[in-house]
Amino acid sequence: MSTNQPGQVSAEPSGVAGEGVPDARQRRTILIAVCVALMAVIASVSGLNVAQPDLAVAFGASQSTILWIINIYTLGLAALLLPLGAVGDRFGRKPMLLAGLTVFGVASAAAALAPSAEVMLTARLFSGVGAAMIMPITLAVITSTFPEGERGRAIGVWTGVAGGGGILGMFLSAALVDVATWRWLFVLPVALVIVALTMTLRSVPNSRETSGHPFDTVGALTSIVAVTGLIFVLQEGPERGWTAPATLLGLAVGIIAAGAFVAWELRRREAALLDVRLFGERSLAGGSITLLVLFGVQAGVFVVLFPFFQAVLGWSGLLSTLALMPMAVLMMAASGLAPRLAARIGPRATMTTGILLTGAGLALMAALVSVDGGYLSLLPGMLAMGIGMGLSMTPSTEAITSALPRERQGVASALNDVTREFGTALGVALLGALLSSGYRSAIEPRLAGVPQGPADTAREGVANAVDAAHQAGPRARALIHAAQESFVDGWQHAMWAGVAIMAALFFYVAARGPQQPTTRTPANEPEPAGATAR
Repeated sequence: MSTNQPGQVSAEPSGVAGEGVPDARQRRTILIAVCVALMAVIASVSGLNVAQPDLAVAFGASQSTILWIINIYTLGLAALLLPLGAVGDRFGRKPMLLAGLTVFGVASAAAALAPSAEVMLTARLFSGVGAAMIMPITLAVITSTFPEGERGRAIGVWTGVAGGGGILGMFLSAALVDVATWRWLFVLPVALVIVALTMTLRSVPNSRETSGHPFDTVGALTSIVAVTGLIFVLQEGPERGWTAPATLLGLAVGIIAAGAFVAWELRRREAALLDVRLFGERSLAGGSITLLVLFGVQAGVFVVLFPFFQAVLGWSGLLSTLALMPMAVLMMAASGLAPRLAARIGPRATMTTGILLTGAGLALMAALVSVDGGYLSLLPGMLAMGIGMGLSMTPSTEAITSALPRERQGVASALNDVTREFGTALGVALLGALLSSGYRSAIEPRLAGVPQGPADTAREGVANAVDAAHQAGPRARALIHAAQESFVDGWQHAMWAGVAIMAALFFYVAARGPQQPTTRTPANEPEPAGATAR
């Protein structure tokens, strides 16, 4: 085994060609292995959303408890991404990936067999812990294993799975709920874990950082508190109220911890968990802000689309998720195309093109949507948005991973993932609030003549209005139509807000986006002869 200087990556070959470099066949196997592991994590983020009524009946649980069963997974995942990514860099990425897959698989099996809501909550929390061990390592394995000329294409595949995998997971989950029970939702992640474990043991080489500095425990703990507080606020604010004591306490804790984290990391400098000074560079700042906005808009659009499909068009959960597949397929295809386009016209031009298409898709959905127009009124906008997001996400991810040195790719990958999770939570909170506000404002003048009981229920949302219509007597049909039209009005408020956000992002990236191709070696270091295999 070679001995390198502190802060470098040392290597010994493990069934690889050349000087510790995996051959082309093994690289394909490595890419499949990490993408299967990533798919297990991504599918579990959204899978339970389609089974909320079934969970409530099975456990006799309140809506608040059901939301915690869903959200605690994301909370645990987001809070631990950064410290566990750093642990993987230091102690070995392959052992961390294997441990994460094991924890995730066991926790998913426990969730499938859970006899009570309390057991389910615990299992979902440990699933989030396992996911936080898996997700940053999957991207770090790619960036530390693939040579510079192939790294962009591999990241494009990873990005496509990360972007479109959630939609595919929702579709498969809805199908399992329709044909079996909610407990079968966990069969998919467990099966994916078994495949990923087998492939990782056989093909994935190990790599790790050799550092002369002690682990940044203070930075890790403050990052956990900061992310937990801020994600809690974004998840619970819409339910508890933005001025509720718990919401304000979470916000205060999150902001104070984030400030402490930044101050500590500036003091630690080279020994920091994350060198926050790098956010002054175009690549890291531009990539992070772009992913934050893109995933926020995507999550917010899903909040709008599902009620439209189910409460306005009257579709089932399975058909609703199937309706999203064209956008997912184009997103994944465009993610694979993005590295080639970036090599020709540059990452900044590729990102701005994708952002422009995403904004155009939102504008089309805002302008064309109508109750009578149905699904076809949305399809052009969804297709444009899918292509635009795919083109933007891959160079943004490369911009983040290229900003940190090769031996810190676990941290870089974790930062990429934390940005996605924050964007998702922020988009759901913001666009969801705009939709609700627009709906309530639009339906109020349309409730004239509707009995008090069903009118009060209708103010809560379009699905509530449809459910309460039978209590409105001869005004039932008018109430449903009023709720659907009001929902479209609220939809337009949310979508035009999304267009404004994308316009601001377009001008920011055009002015401050990464200028150089993002497939360069991180931190301008020479490409190492091989990655560590231990």
